[in-house]
Amino acid sequence: MRRTTEFLFDQDTRLDPEGEGAFSAQITDLWNTAAGSPNGGYLMALCVRALSNGPAHPDPLVASAFFLRPASPGAARIRTETVRAGRRTRTGEARMRQDGKEIVRVVATFADFDRTEGRTLCLDPMPVLRPPEELIDPLAGFDLPGITVADRVEYRTGQPPGWLLGRPGGDPSMTFWMRFTDGREPDLLSLPFLADAACPVIMELGELPSATVELTLHLRARPAPGWLACRVNTRHVSGGFHEEDCDIWDSRGSLVAQSRQLAMLHGAG
Repeated sequence: MRRTTEFLFDQDTRLDPEGEGAFSAQITDLWNTAAGSPNGGYLMALCVRALSNGPAHPDPLVASAFFLRPASPGAARIRTETVRAGRRTRTGEARMRQDGKEIVRVVATFADFDRTEGRTLCLDPMPVLRPPEELIDPLAGFDLPGITVADRVEYRTGQPPGWLLGRPGGDPSMTFWMRFTDGREPDLLSLPFLADAACPVIMELGELPSATVELTLHLRARPAPGWLACRVNTRHVSGGFHEEDCDIWDSRGSLVAQSRQLAMLHGAG
């Protein structure tokens, strides 16, 4: 049956062009985190979408987002500019503003994956996971009031994380399957959000969800339809800051995205 309505992610990342590289957007409260503000990957995806409207080079290759202030549901404006356009890549910058204040700045480079050439080698294989239908939904039966982003994505794991049961396990890492709950298939423009869609694994150390300072995403290939296999881990905590790495493989077993974010622990400052 042919779908007659847009998927929610596409609705909530729709942009209205205003000319001269500017776009208006409507940030919704359907992607909120435990902090009560919109998910950073969702905001990053809006900016990457705005930058994708540039000439040639349609595929995002790498993007870095700096989160300057918390966003709020409501109107936002994104202004973009092309920094450089070459034969193989194009680089641009996007600045998102609300109420006259800049809240996110994104720098991204685009390529054309249909024209990429050169050696391909993967020395870190996809994690071994049982098929999604043999695993559990770790959030089933849990009430997460206000964390609306948890309704946008579904997960499959071998067991719930310890923090969710009130018993943090001490190992800030997790492997799992992930996909949109409404059936939307993954693509390059949704991966900035999906790379930031899991609960912070730092919670396995007894911490509350942290606040992202900066998020960098490398996009490796256009994902195939189906579930995404993910591995997330934190290895270092220093001075109230920690990194979180996320690697994502598609249903074919191809690496499609790698991200690293620097985040601030709750109460640090």
